[in-house]
Amino acid sequence: MEKIATSKLVGQRIKKLRQKLNWVQQDVAQKLDISIPAYSKIETGITDINISRLIQLAELFSVHVKDLIMDDAQVSAIDQKPEISRLSQLIDERAREILILQAKIIDLYEERDKGKGN
Repeated sequence: MEKIATSKLVGQRIKKLRQKLNWVQQDVAQKLDISIPAYSKIETGITDINISRLIQLAELFSVHVKDLIMDDAQVSAIDQKPEISRLSQLIDERAREILILQAKIIDLYEERDKGKGN
């Protein structure tokens, strides 16, 4: 059952991409060098798409394969990982800077206190 839902979901995404470009099924079928009924079965989820066909479709629509097979939340999570990593590094750098500044403040207070004792 899960396999059918996945094929249907991929087909729906492909259909939306086709419609976004104002193409009819015949246009895509010709570009893929397949029959219109064969392409129609891809869009309706009747045909399971193999990897080479997914790659071909992704190239045709100028998207990544992941955009065809993953839902938006999954794609967003993958796309955000580099940004999360970069931000984590910035936070670590700022934390080190804060520790250095705290140490300087402590040193200044100690110097001040020594000066009062003289």
